[in-house]
Amino acid sequence: MLLADLAVLTDEVAGLSARTGKVAALAASLRSLGSDEIIPAVGYLVASPRQGRVGVGWRGLSTLAPRHAVESTLGIVDVDAALNRLVAASGSGSAAIRTATLTDLAERATAAEWDFLSRVLIGELRTGALEGVLLDAIASASGRPAAAVRRAAMLSGDLGATAVIALTGTETDLDEVSLQVGRAVLPMLASTAATPTEAIGITGTASVEYKLDGARVQVHRDGDDVRVFTRTLADVTHRVPEIVEAVRALPARRLILDGETLSLDEDGAPRPFQDTMARFGSETAREVALRPWFFDILHVDDRDLVDEPLSVRRAELDRVVGDLRVPGIITADAEAAEQLSRDALAAGHEGVMVKALDAPYAAGRRGKSWVKVKPVHTFDLVVLAAEWGSGRRRGWLSNIHLGARDESGEFGEEGGLVMVGKTFKGLTDDLLRWQTERFAELETRRTAMTVFVRPEVVVEIAIDGVQRSTRYPGGIALRFARVKAYREDKLAADADTVQTLRAMLKG
Repeated sequence: MLLADLAVLTDEVAGLSARTGKVAALAASLRSLGSDEIIPAVGYLVASPRQGRVGVGWRGLSTLAPRHAVESTLGIVDVDAALNRLVAASGSGSAAIRTATLTDLAERATAAEWDFLSRVLIGELRTGALEGVLLDAIASASGRPAAAVRRAAMLSGDLGATAVIALTGTETDLDEVSLQVGRAVLPMLASTAATPTEAIGITGTASVEYKLDGARVQVHRDGDDVRVFTRTLADVTHRVPEIVEAVRALPARRLILDGETLSLDEDGAPRPFQDTMARFGSETAREVALRPWFFDILHVDDRDLVDEPLSVRRAELDRVVGDLRVPGIITADAEAAEQLSRDALAAGHEGVMVKALDAPYAAGRRGKSWVKVKPVHTFDLVVLAAEWGSGRRRGWLSNIHLGARDESGEFGEEGGLVMVGKTFKGLTDDLLRWQTERFAELETRRTAMTVFVRPEVVVEIAIDGVQRSTRYPGGIALRFARVKAYREDKLAADADTVQTLRAMLKG
């Protein structure tokens, strides 16, 4: 299959609103793949090449000035081979080799193919072809039961390998995929609810637990060998010796645990999220210690627990990890759940998770067995600029720059506007069309990628919180910002202040 075919497919899938349509389009293409194309193609569809991070960012891509091919000749396997060469380049002269490899790849690609591949490499391909949709497409293309495909993907932790087994193997091959200590498992995900009361209404009697503002970890122990994986299944064992030591001290020889890690301040309160992530991502720093908390157990001493209800898993978790378990209660009482949520927020955590006691561990889908509840904050901010979109959003102004009022002049002119973040999330096609037309009327200047506008448009933005950042002049960045609505009834003078946003910083 040509890379162009995959690029066209992603645009098609992105333009479909119904899940069934996305699944059908993906399944049709999966059926046409050669056996050596399946793994790389699946990786490109979810913007996660099998080589992992290849050390290419937006800045590196933007410095290239290739003369793209006029006709499509670049195959999926060709791209896979080029990415292998990128990953293999090391030592003296490796920078030149990487630049030459990238340039050659860019010149063999058409402009449309290179746009697609660039978005894959920097993780900005947004088609709606998330793992859950792709798993259903694999099941449809192979004629295998969706439950069997999902289970194999969960236990293997490898979407591409699961696709190969489903599309080229037998049903028995799929069923033989099993849980293995030391091999990362796809994590179970949660849906959302506005309140603990609403969540309890969904799950019934539940384990209501603190939702920690940390990094998710999956820890495997086989004797003295302990391995720690991230949410994306990257092995980070060497970065977290304190977690390794904590799990080695537990009363079991073989374990698979699911949990979170975060750093604490001197008073035992959670440090800001970015402090935890800076420590979690560091190859060498040890000044800030990470403390693990576990909320699930998938295996203990040769006993698989993924098919057991949470009530059984929770009892085993209590026995094995003791005070390393995430705080929580078992209740069917909505007020008790609300109180625990208040306690969690008061302690500096994100909110609560509400988990049905009768549910097995099921990876990769946001079902109703796990429900997360955390407060959402909304603020009125001012649009300062917008960036031209790519892919399906090409020709529209998409990513908007957001400003808050500087009430005291702490960051510039008193009463002026200071940038605090960007977002493209929550923008429907209608909003994209509207803002492209509206911002053209307000344009003051532009660069190749960005249109700057008179600061007159107020937009209501929902966020989960803020964190310290040197990226924006206000010294903060918005966490999970998304557009709720444009507020044409408000003036820029009515916008919220950067001081109000900064007051949300922990500590």
